[in-house]
Parts: sequence; C-alpha cells; structure tokens
Amino acid sequence: MTKKCILVAMLGAAIMFLVLWMTGSFKSGMIEQGRIVSTRVAEAPAVTAVAELVNVPVVYEAVGTVRPETEASIEAQVTGKVLKVMVRSGQKVRKGDKLIVLDDREFKTRLESAEQGLKSAEASERQAREAINAAKAESGTATATWKRMKKLFADKVATQDELDRVEAAYLKAKAALAQAGDGLDAASAGVRQARKGVEAARINLDYTTITAPADGEVAKRMVEPGDLAFPGKPLMLIQTGGTLRLEALVREGVIGQVRIGQKLGVDIQAFGEQTEAIVEEVVPSADPLTRTFLVKVGLDPLPGLYPGMFGRLLIPVGEKQTVLLPAKAVTRVGQLETVLVKLVETWEPVYVRSGSSHGDKLEILSGLSGNETVGFEFSAAGGQQ
Repeated sequence: MTKKCILVAMLGAAIMFLVLWMTGSFKSGMIEQGRIVSTRVAEAPAVTAVAELVNVPVVYEAVGTVRPETEASIEAQVTGKVLKVMVRSGQKVRKGDKLIVLDDREFKTRLESAEQGLKSAEASERQAREAINAAKAESGTATATWKRMKKLFADKVATQDELDRVEAAYLKAKAALAQAGDGLDAASAGVRQARKGVEAARINLDYTTITAPADGEVAKRMVEPGDLAFPGKPLMLIQTGGTLRLEALVREGVIGQVRIGQKLGVDIQAFGEQTEAIVEEVVPSADPLTRTFLVKVGLDPLPGLYPGMFGRLLIPVGEKQTVLLPAKAVTRVGQLETVLVKLVETWEPVYVRSGSSHGDKLEILSGLSGNETVGFEFSAAGGQQ
C-alpha cells in the first residue's frame, strides 16, 4: 500500500513537472534585446528612417552644486549674546543695513571706564605741564643767578663758597626741570594710551551691531536670538554678487580635458534641460581624500536658478560608435522598448534598449547593429502608438 502511494505521488510530480516545462515556467522572464516579437505587420508604416551608425562623444559627468560667485560669511568680531536678528533668508539687503544686534551692556561699561581713564590721564598731563612750567621758571632764575655769581667771582667780589652755593642751586633746578620733562612725557604717553583704550572700546561697542558689508541677498541664516556669537562662528551668509556658477568635482583622470575659457555643457537637474557654461577657474590641487579637482564654471542668469541646486558638468573625454534612431521610432510599453524593423517584405517589432538622448535622436545600446530600416507606427488619428 505504501509503495503504491509513493508511485502515485512520483507520477503526479512528473506530470506536474512536464506541464510546467511545456508552459515555459522554467524559462527566464527576461526578454533579450534584439529578440523579434512574434507580432508581424504587413502594412508599411507611414514614416521610415534608417538606424545610423555614427560616432558620438563620450561625456564624463562631474557632479556639483550651484553657488554664488561672491558670498560673504557674516561673523561677530566680539563675543556676545544675540539680542535681535533683523533679517531672514531670501531678504534683500543694502550695504550698512543692520543684520544682527548683540548685547552691548558690557561694552558700554568698558567704554565708560576707558573714558574715565582718559580724563584722569589728561588731568595728570595738565599737572605735569604746570610742574614743568614752574621748573622752567626756577631753572631760569637759578641760571641767571649762577651766571651773575660767576662774573662776580671772576671780579673777586664774591667768594668761592657763595659761588658753590649758587652753582648747587643751579644744578638742582636744572635736574628738577629734567625730571619735570620726564613726568610730562610719561603723562602724555598715558593720555595717548588712554585715547587708544577709548577708541578700542568704541570699536568693540560698534561691533555689537553687525551690518551688511555690501548690497546682496541673505542666502542662509544660522543664528537666532539667544544664541552666543563669537569670532569664527558663521552667523549668516550674504550673496553679494548677482551671478551664479557651478562648482563641480572632477576626478584626476579627466582634469586634463578641462581648460580655463573652455565652453562645456551643464545639466541642472531641477530644470530638466542642458545649458552651456564657460570654465572660469580650475583649482590646481586635488583633494587628497577624494582625488578630485574643483572646477568652477559661470552660469548665465536663469529664472528659478538658486544657490544650492544640484548640477552636472558635462566633459567630453572621447568618442564611441553607436546606433542612433529618431526618438519617435521607439515605442515603450511599461519598461519594454520596441522598434518596428523591416525584414525583407514584412515589418516586425524588435526589443531594444535605449540610452542617452542626442537632440531629437535616441541612442540604441542593444537590439540593432545599424543600417536597419525602421518605421513609425501611427494610429488612425495620426498619433504614435
């Protein structure tokens, strides 16, 4: 009984395998390019063309980002708490417009202290001038007395002791005058130093109000009220130039094909179309991590083009032979692409795989070898099927 069950099961499995094999269930679901579809068309299509075997350029696509030609990074010159942010991203600004206001209380206190120091230094300078004026008067009197005493001593009217006393007074007055001069120099230096301190305090106070360095547009705002601003921390980006350019990274094996002044194609993905740009700058050193060179190309003004958009720089690096067909000759159903090809007296669809576009023509990667006659199949209303 067990053997019969086993035999029946094996027979059933064999029959099932045979059925599946005959229905093609074990064949690959992939359709090979160039395979002729079983449907034949006896009637000639309305339009025909010849599959051209031509040489087309091989293009290397370097990815890049749209950036403004001139961009200013706004940073604080002093450390302080942000009180107000006067602008937002996308806002137009003029040179000198207020952008950010910092807490200035500490800097006002420093300025007041520096001004008080300047007043004290100026008072010391005035005292030093008064002291030097008194020393000059005393020195003048002592000098005149000493000269008169020397003449009297020469005439033997005054004694040596009297001359010595007058000469000592003269030397003392002269030393006092020199000392007063040194005091005035020190006081004047103190005034100059105090004035510089006041100037520095005023400059730091002015730094608490950050203004636009030039006319432009706020490209990015990276600070909010309450944040701490300090030197070296970017607070805002201002696009100060009206023109944009694409900055692309080009691998080292292709950089030799790029020259300053060269006109290259640019593909801005957001627009879905290509434009041309001129190479303005090639950074002569590669990034050691990516082994790429930075290439900057100028872009013509385009409506809807903004900094930060994605783009590709198209660099021709050679040629290759390929088959080109009018794009209208390729019929797509889902992911399948077919072309109507003339075979002797009949027209038959052939599976193909297309590539990139070249104007109004399409590159055929596989399925055709070139010089085939293809047709455009139209519906009764005149549209392509």
